[in-house]
Amino acid sequence: MELKPPRPSNYLALAIISTILCCLPTGIVSIIYASKVNSAYEDGQYAEAVKASKNAKIWGIVSIGIAFFGIIIYFLFFGLVLFGTLLSSGY
Repeated sequence: MELKPPRPSNYLALAIISTILCCLPTGIVSIIYASKVNSAYEDGQYAEAVKASKNAKIWGIVSIGIAFFGIIIYFLFFGLVLFGTLLSSGY
């Protein structure tokens, strides 16, 4: 009987949440890698399963990071526009 290494996490929840709430393109990449983890593990390709798990996690985090920096840039831009408007109107 072959001893299997532990199944790596597929980070599917992270992938789905980052796709819905954050950044669609990188979130989809994360979902694709997350879906490869279980099938690679069941096929006995343990190294490939670990690699897909790491990629799913990385792309999920990248998606959240892009959304975070996008929100910061959004608020900075519109804050500066509002501040400039207030200064030019004499308030």
